[in-house]
Amino acid sequence: MIVIGITGTLGAGKGTIVHYLVKKKNFQHYSVRDFLVEEIKKRGMPVNRDSMVEVANDLRAKNSPGYIAEELFEKAENSGKDCVIESIRTEGEINSLRKKGKFYLFAVDADPKKRYERVLNRKSSTDSISFKEFIDNEKREMQSKDPNKQNLSKCISMADYVFDNNGTVEELYKKVEDVLDEIRKN
Repeated sequence: MIVIGITGTLGAGKGTIVHYLVKKKNFQHYSVRDFLVEEIKKRGMPVNRDSMVEVANDLRAKNSPGYIAEELFEKAENSGKDCVIESIRTEGEINSLRKKGKFYLFAVDADPKKRYERVLNRKSSTDSISFKEFIDNEKREMQSKDPNKQNLSKCISMADYVFDNNGTVEELYKKVEDVLDEIRKN
C-alpha cells in the first residue's frame, strides 16, 4: 500500500492527478476539501474558501498541525488500498504523513493565467472570483510562519515529485505514470 499526498497551487491540476489515480490506477481518494465541507456544515457556516481556511486553521490549532491529514491517513490505512490524499497545505501535515511510511508527496504547478482559466471552468462554488481575488487568495496561502496555516510554497518545496502542468492532460498523465513506475520499482 502506498499513500500519495497532493499539494500545489490553486487550479494547477491536483484534481486531474487524483482523477487519473482513481480511474486508471484504482486508488482510493480522500479529500481535505470534503473533510472541511463536512465540518463547515456542522458549524453552520457558509461553504466558501474563507470558511475552509478558517475551519482548517482552527482544527489544526486545536489538535495538531497534521490533524486533518492524520484523520484522512487513518481512513486510507484502514482501506488497505493505494490511496491519494488531496490537498496537503501545511508543513505539519507533510511531516506527520512522512512518519507513517510509504508516503509520497506530489506537487503540481502551472502558469497563473492558465490556472485561473481552469478554476473558472470547473464552476465550483468557491471558485467564482476575479483574477485579483484568485491571486490574493493564493498569496495568502503561499506562506505562513504559523505551522497550523497554509504554506503552499513550503509544501511544494518538500515534494518528492513536482509536476509542471502547462501542457495537455495527457502529458500530465504520462508524467504521473512515469513517477508511479519509479515508485513501484523502489
